[in-house]
This record gives sequence, structure tokens and C-alpha cells, in this order.
Amino acid sequence: MSKKLWIKNYEAGVPHEIDADSPSSVWSLATDAIAKFGDAPAFSNFGTDLSYREIERLSRDLAAYLQNELGLKKGDRVAIMSPNIMAFPIAMFANIRMGLVQVNVNPLYTPRELQHQLNDADTDTIIIFSGSTPVLAEIIDETNIKNIIVTNLGDCGNNALPSPPVDERLSGVVSLMDAMAAGEGMTFTPVEIQGDDLLFLQYTGGTTGLSKGAALTHRNLVSNINQLTAILQDKLRESEEVVITALPLYHIFALTVNCLTFFSKGGRNVLITNPRDMPAFVAELANWKFSVITGVNTLFNGLLHTPGFDELDFSNLRLVAGGGTAIQEAISNKWCEVTGLHITEGYGLSETSPVVTFNVSGPEEFTATIGIPVPSTDVSLRDEDGNKVKQGEPGELCVKGPQVMQEYWRKPNETAAVTTNDGYFRTGDVALMDVEGRFKIVDRIKDMILVSGFNVYPNEIEAVVANLDGVLEAACIGIPDERTDEAVKLFVVKSPGKDISAEDVITFCRDNLTAYKV
Repeated sequence: MSKKLWIKNYEAGVPHEIDADSPSSVWSLATDAIAKFGDAPAFSNFGTDLSYREIERLSRDLAAYLQNELGLKKGDRVAIMSPNIMAFPIAMFANIRMGLVQVNVNPLYTPRELQHQLNDADTDTIIIFSGSTPVLAEIIDETNIKNIIVTNLGDCGNNALPSPPVDERLSGVVSLMDAMAAGEGMTFTPVEIQGDDLLFLQYTGGTTGLSKGAALTHRNLVSNINQLTAILQDKLRESEEVVITALPLYHIFALTVNCLTFFSKGGRNVLITNPRDMPAFVAELANWKFSVITGVNTLFNGLLHTPGFDELDFSNLRLVAGGGTAIQEAISNKWCEVTGLHITEGYGLSETSPVVTFNVSGPEEFTATIGIPVPSTDVSLRDEDGNKVKQGEPGELCVKGPQVMQEYWRKPNETAAVTTNDGYFRTGDVALMDVEGRFKIVDRIKDMILVSGFNVYPNEIEAVVANLDGVLEAACIGIPDERTDEAVKLFVVKSPGKDISAEDVITFCRDNLTAYKV
């Protein structure tokens, strides 16, 4: 283990180590919260609330349906493809209490991307938003999917909200509300869950251009929740926090930090279904004296440029947490001018559940760093040969701790490639550590492009474009972009005698790639 220079920056009362085995599972953590905070609101969306007790009841009913009607058992994979709506936490807690492995899927995926993830995860069940069903219909015959449960904006109290129709090409579809109604009359047999049981398959881009599933266990998530709780201390008050959750719950940042961590402390998650509609987002914020908001640089910048945001009530705001991509100092300064707080930056990855480091300096200061490692976490900077670099020199940021994934799902070679001989996870990011023990990302070994905090891999783009008739060669790079931090730029060499336009290439990409990759 390396010398933990950063520990001197821990505030009084922050433990150097956490108990990674208590509680024993995420469901045990959830049941403790449900027992303690019962009738308090846990989630709010479109003017409707669900209490902790209601989450327990509805997730039990859905779990009973999955167990009895579909015959699912511990260890089976279930995909969730949904935006931030009430259905997501209900389905998630049903999966958690059954010991199922949740496969988190971006609802904006193209058919090609969805097909790869469903097949790689080896799942036959999907809980999917009605608006995403046309994508599933395109590729369902190329997958093993046989159970389809459809969610709607109007589920669980929002009955007046219209949702897109289910694609007519899909058969045997069951609505979430019908599944829960059926499960209400069924017996649910509790499942024994251990810390080493798999919980999430969190897909992340790979150097081959195809995403890989980071296999995260209950112990991984319990550890990261305990680590974050320990370092936040009094910034996380029981039963008092109102958390704005605009980042998608299928992303590990919002899933762990917003949803599970604040659920464990009796917080209320305000789910923002479509944060891209900034005027509507700001209008929703006006309804809350929120205390916590998380986001990426582009989200914060977008809010700052939306009329009415500077007129909101920020008197209860205590924590603004940023990650996914570097927070720009100019954005944090402007945010502080408007809200009175700087953006507190952290660092993490899908493979680390996600939090590795966090700033403890407080919201009065912007450090332009990713902060210090959370308790029970060791960070070591290495050169190309795996040797530790000298103080002040750049090196690849390598991580060891109980929040680090078990493996890439069924990919031992890829797992070995990101593991050092002494058991550290190689992040692919190059960092420096200053004399105070704070880390700063200075470069990336991987060629990925960061678009609004989402990873885009050039070789995936190039591989897709190569399938377009008339393309001889293609090369993809990232370029600076004021709105998304980075944007994708593609260079194409046309095949001799072929006449294709830039518009042809863009249209092809939009048909085969998620929007943020184009």
C-alpha cells in the first residue's frame, strides 16, 4: 500500500477505514432505511410522492410477480431501460431484494447498442419505458428476450401523464402496473443475499469499441455508500435532504450517490425525467427548497444560462457535487455567484461503484482538483511499466479498495489487462498528486472522448462508419466544445467513384449511434 499522504486532510471524525461488510447487502441497508423513515417521502416525480413504506410494498409486489409468474431466481439478469420515473426505483428495489442482477441500459440506445448489451448480459427479461420499445422491437428476434414489462410516465400516481404507445411489433407485453397488481396476491419468498452476490452490471465503453459490463456486488455498493457517507459527515443530514436527481439513474453516479446513498439517510430524491428541457427543469426546481444537486459541467452551465435559474431560492442548498468530466473553474465561479456555493468535484468510474475521490475543502473553495481518496481507498500513480512515480510526477491513477468491481462480466482477459500485479485497478487516467495529497487529472491514456460526461470511443465510431457504403476510411477525434466540453469530429475518405456527403454520414451515424456520440 502506498503512503496515504491525503489522510491529513480528513476532517475530524472521518474514519480512515470503513466497514465494507455492514450492512451485509444493499437490501439490508434499504430495509433499515424503510423501517426508520417509513412514511417519509423517498421519491418525487411530476407532482407525486412515494414514501419509503410504499417503495417496500410496491417492490415486494413486483418481486412476487417476477418470482412466481416469470420464474426468476437469484443471479438472473434483468435489464432496466428507463428514464428517471417512479418505475425505476420500484423495479430496482424489486431486483435488489430478489438477488437479481440489474443490467442498467441507456433508454436512448440505438438497436445495435441495445442488442449487444442484452446479449452480452445474457438476459431474457427487460423492464422498459414505453418510448424505448420501438428500439427493442427492431432487434428482439436477435436476442433471448422473452419477458417484457413496460413502464409509463403515469405509473404510480401520475395517471394523467400520457406516454408513447408500445410498439405493435412486440407481443406478450405486460404493464408494470398490471405486474404489481398480480404480484400483490402472490406469496413472495425472501431471498438470502450475501455481500459477494452480484448486484449491477454497469456497462462502460471498451477499447474494442464494444461496451463491457463492470460486475458490481452488494459489497461494492455498500462500501461506496459507507465511504461517501463517512467523508460527507454533517453535509448529509438524516431525514432532511432534498436531492435533485437530474443525472440518469441508469448511470452509476446518480444510482449510487443520489439514489442509494441518500435513500439510506432518509432523503427525498426529486427525479427529473427530462433535464434537457431546461426551462421545464428550472420550473420544477422552483417547487423545491433543495439542499443537494449533482451534475456534470454541461448541466451546470445549461442551468446558469436558463432564464429564471438565478431567481430560485438557494437558501437551503448545502452541497453541489460534480463529476463525470472536469468541472471548469469559470463555471464553478459563476455558479458560486448565483447560488453562493462552489461546485465540489469528485472522481469515479463505473468500475469503482463509482466514487474514488472527493473534495473535502467545502463549497467555499474551488480547488480545480478531484480531491482526496475516500476512506478505505488507496490510490497509486504508476508509470508505463507499473512502477510508482515520484511525488509531483504524472502517472496512471490506479485504485485499490472495496468499491472496485469484481471483474468485467465474463471477460477475464480484459479484466487482467486493467489489473496491476499487486491488485490495483488501472483507470487509464493520468493524474498528479500535490503536496497536500490532492489529485488532479491531467491526461487520459485511453483515447475516449468525454461528451457531457459520457464516454465516446473513437474506434466504435470508426467501426460503425466503416459500414456505410462509400466510406473507404474514417478517423475520429475529440475537439473542444463550449456546450459539451468535447465533441466528436470525424474525418472520412470516400471510396473511389462514390459520391457521399457529410449529411449522408451524419444521418447514418444518427441511425446507429446514441445521440451524444454524433
